[in-house]
Amino acid sequence: MHRPIPHPLAVAIFAGMLQLPAQAALNAVDPGAYVPANGGFPAWYQDSHGRTLDLCLTKAVSSRVPGAPGAPSYMCTLLPTPGVFDDTQPIVFPTNFPDEAFWFTADAAIVDATRGIDLTYVSAIEAAFAAEEPVEGDQVSFARVRIRVDVPTAGTYVVTHPYGVEVFDVPAGGRRAINMTRDIGIAGAGDFTGALKGDVGPFLRSVNGPYTEGSERFIGDPNLEERVTGSPFNTNYVRIEGPGGIDLRTELFAVSGKLSEVALPTPLMPQRSTYSRHTENGDLHAQQDIFAMAPPPPASVTLTSQTPNLNLTEANGTGAWYAQSVLDPAAGSILTLTADNSVAIPTSSLTTANVPLTDLVTITQAQYRLSTGELTLVASTSDETTPPVLTAHTGNGALIGNLSGTGAVKTLSTSLSPIPPAKVQVTSTNGGSDTEDVVLVP
Repeated sequence: MHRPIPHPLAVAIFAGMLQLPAQAALNAVDPGAYVPANGGFPAWYQDSHGRTLDLCLTKAVSSRVPGAPGAPSYMCTLLPTPGVFDDTQPIVFPTNFPDEAFWFTADAAIVDATRGIDLTYVSAIEAAFAAEEPVEGDQVSFARVRIRVDVPTAGTYVVTHPYGVEVFDVPAGGRRAINMTRDIGIAGAGDFTGALKGDVGPFLRSVNGPYTEGSERFIGDPNLEERVTGSPFNTNYVRIEGPGGIDLRTELFAVSGKLSEVALPTPLMPQRSTYSRHTENGDLHAQQDIFAMAPPPPASVTLTSQTPNLNLTEANGTGAWYAQSVLDPAAGSILTLTADNSVAIPTSSLTTANVPLTDLVTITQAQYRLSTGELTLVASTSDETTPPVLTAHTGNGALIGNLSGTGAVKTLSTSLSPIPPAKVQVTSTNGGSDTEDVVLVP
């Protein structure tokens, strides 16, 4: 079910993906050394909410769901493979090791025979081997999203899931008329950083967990179907919409993942720190806007470079934090942010990040007239009291020139030939930057 395929994107009918706001999925991976007990794979992956999952190889069984003869109710997704991995024997690399293992899985299904819909959804952070069977030096890892659907008729179908929205144009109904697998991270064997760039993360987890079996703790029980939390978009469900009023959804997932005991810093990813200021009726009005990604509450994020300290606010459990300060910044200010997730994860340590405070540059016009070869730029800075110098470059970095003007809004008109630039970038001496596509006119 989870086996990797030769191409990172295998789609039978795939029209495109709706682009949601950029998410922070996974934060870090075990840098090694990689030992035989883990099959030569990283011991753990950490997500942007600070949860760290071990490669799930334990044979702990569920105390909630009884197993059947020959089919134990493992808390890890352990898949026997004849001649490769016998789950009744000790796990030993490479002689008796799973050809597929997982740091994380979250699977769901929607079946409606009357509407002709049969959907399976898979998300995973997976360990596998390039040539499929356990061999030293052949280890790969990847983030997987898979959607397979039997649909009754042709048409446009939209599937919303915890890690995105997919749009499919289907020319004919039938079995697996929608068949998408997106594996991100498969690069060279032994390179395990690629999965950090995948769609999967933060880790979904059961709303009823964590579960404890012996001395081990798990974010879910894959033998159960349960509601989850953790979607970066607050879409903790799978939903399919299609022709004829099809609108079906499930909030139930089978989730696996073994919580690690490794001590790691709290994830903290500054997103933006900009200031603005202007004078009104002789009074200076200033503000600083700070955005960061970090674990959601009960974690905290604090701006510690001002007195008194300023606590950032998190709105909806996705880990997006924001604060506004009314202090007037000094030129070249450096802000210090501190994130603390020790309440939710006691092994998490404080993380501190220093980030530059810049003005906000906005390009309002980038136009190239083909008949004359003239490029016209209009851009502004958020620093209206002491406007900095704004400089324009082409998208490939070639200097165009400085914009002119005495206020916050500055302009530049110049001859640029023989061809127009695809993009322009305007940068400020106070650190701000904006990039826009160039609009072509006759």
